[in-house]
Amino acid sequence: MKIDIQFVNMKTSETMHKYATNHLNKLSEKFDWLINAYVFFKKENNPKGEGKICEIELSLNGPRVFASSDEKNYELAVKNTISDLKKQLEKRKAILKPYS
Repeated sequence: MKIDIQFVNMKTSETMHKYATNHLNKLSEKFDWLINAYVFFKKENNPKGEGKICEIELSLNGPRVFASSDEKNYELAVKNTISDLKKQLEKRKAILKPYS
């Protein structure tokens, strides 16, 4: 799976790049039919203390899968976003099971 990571309104972080890549590679091992992953890290000013946003869009056969999280830190945002994607992919996998 090809992974494209972009940082919007913030400096590039090698740590977050590795963290997201590591989690997406684990997801790719479980769902081998993934083609591309587009990851966006965004920072927004939020008075509640959140504003660390992670958006991930996955390309696969059929419609794309998208999830987003707005948390107090990027690690938690990545974790929650990938958790949401995993649920969507498991539903898709149940639909795509080949008939024997």
